[in-house]
Amino acid sequence: MLEIKKTGRWQWVLWVILGLVATLVAAFLILWPMTQNSVAPSDGDLNNVIKTPQPQSISSNVLFTGNIYFGRYINDWSMLSPLQYQYPFSRLNEFNRDQYNAWISGLECPLAGSVNMTSAEEEAALQFNCSPNYLPEAAKWFTAVTLANNHTDNQGIEGFAETKQHLEENSIQYFGHYDPYVVSDNCEVIGLPVDIKNNDNSIAKGRLPVAMCGFHGVFKIPPEDALAEMQKYSLYMPVIAMPHMGAEYQSAPDELKTAVYRSMIDNGADMVVGDHPHWIQTTESYNGHLILYSMGNFMFDQQFNTEVTRSAALNVMMSDTSDSANNLKVWLALGETCVAFKDNCLETAKAQNLKKLDISYKFGIVGSNDSDKINKPATPDQQASILQRLNWQSTLGGLQAPYSGL
Repeated sequence: MLEIKKTGRWQWVLWVILGLVATLVAAFLILWPMTQNSVAPSDGDLNNVIKTPQPQSISSNVLFTGNIYFGRYINDWSMLSPLQYQYPFSRLNEFNRDQYNAWISGLECPLAGSVNMTSAEEEAALQFNCSPNYLPEAAKWFTAVTLANNHTDNQGIEGFAETKQHLEENSIQYFGHYDPYVVSDNCEVIGLPVDIKNNDNSIAKGRLPVAMCGFHGVFKIPPEDALAEMQKYSLYMPVIAMPHMGAEYQSAPDELKTAVYRSMIDNGADMVVGDHPHWIQTTESYNGHLILYSMGNFMFDQQFNTEVTRSAALNVMMSDTSDSANNLKVWLALGETCVAFKDNCLETAKAQNLKKLDISYKFGIVGSNDSDKINKPATPDQQASILQRLNWQSTLGGLQAPYSGL
């Protein structure tokens, strides 16, 4: 009888314990959400905690240079140097590359790896070629190149295709075609590197869609429909024309070249940055826009006089501070996709009906000198002479907002 009482008592204790556990579990399930609500911040506080910095403004410091070329005698000099393929670029650090978001130039040779011509053969035939082995070093300096000139077809259609392939392999963007009648290839949207200032004063990196248009006019005048292509880009984004035409070894453009370059402004280009003559030519303000008729040789093997060894690179500071953060965010997101040739950036801008950014431009000139077989900054006297040839101060005085001098 005593054993039965003890068993009943333990059963009672067990039921009490189980009841307490059940009560605690139920209380926890009821009180836990309340506890979470009691410590959660308000909507305003939560936004402050997880808020992502928003873009407030953008800027891009860009250097447009005269044509680059590392074939023929430049290749000879390079192979004699212990620097080898680094040789043509070995003093470019003196231009303070880290101060620029991008360098853009004209590549005046195809990149056909199987072609093996001597310098004398290239010179006699005026058939250029550059080894793609220079590209890994070139990519440290140049962001994008125009292929619209009279030498990118020197190794045929196959050589032109190989050139594009090698540029893509080295992440160098490109635009333009050796035949200006291939209208669809003259303009290309590139993702221009920019600095982004956020509303918390932090700085980030990004890309802005910019239309770059290259026109080859040495043997053919670019047709009207090719120039008109710029109009559809100019409705949405900045447009920069880089033509390659005109008589060589002249200090000023002729009437035909002047008319064509002015027509580029009329068709929507924000500025025209020209090349081909191997000499620096004059500038002008046309309807308040800048036209630089020829920058001269930036990296070339011509050494026979002062004119062919100097160049005027155009420093362009682009900035936007007036658009909404949301509009800027959409443009920057689109810019990240504008890094492949024949992308659909313009079509996307149209489909989204994006508002064109209000970009301002400031211009300066960076003189260079590639005498003694290597490119380097111009001396103060050379810089003064370059500015005089450009008629620079007079041109700056004729620019109209949003264009001005640095």
